[in-house]
Amino acid sequence: MLLALIVGCEIAFWVLLVLGLVARYIMGMSRLGGFFLLCVPLIDLILLVATVIDLRSGAIANPAHGLAAVYLGFTVVFGHGVIKWADQRFARKFAGGPEPWKPPVSGWDYTRYEWVMWGKGVLACLIASLLILAAIFMVGDAAQTAELTAWFPSLAGLMIIWLFAWPIWYTVFPKKIVTDTNDVGDD
Repeated sequence: MLLALIVGCEIAFWVLLVLGLVARYIMGMSRLGGFFLLCVPLIDLILLVATVIDLRSGAIANPAHGLAAVYLGFTVVFGHGVIKWADQRFARKFAGGPEPWKPPVSGWDYTRYEWVMWGKGVLACLIASLLILAAIFMVGDAAQTAELTAWFPSLAGLMIIWLFAWPIWYTVFPKKIVTDTNDVGDD
């Protein structure tokens, strides 16, 4: 059931985001749009409460409990950026807003961008790890929460792969600086 709730939370995130942007830019109802966008963090709260209730009621932790923590960590860190990204594109398309911000595509600016994104990933994994630790201590039964400890090496592995595949790679082999937008080099 918890896995279905995580999927439902992801769907609800996008539905509330689109409803908020449609209300704001297409219907011209900025207050209603703001209301929908303010409801987005409630999704995380619902998932957190459901996970706590499930564990407190004696459920044996399974991968879905850890996934809920990971989902929460990543939405806390990356959710605002996703909303901002979508808002800029809706504003441009439906309200004549300025050209949306785009990440750099080459040179040291791109490398710096990759380091920042990796740092955000570390923060997301840290939040997820703290939520997992909180669940372990809240339940207080190692047998009931044994499955949760498997997430720590997985999160560390994810961040190590991300570190070498992007920030370190582009630090050692930076992308060529693009002089023509049609010539994107990838050294």
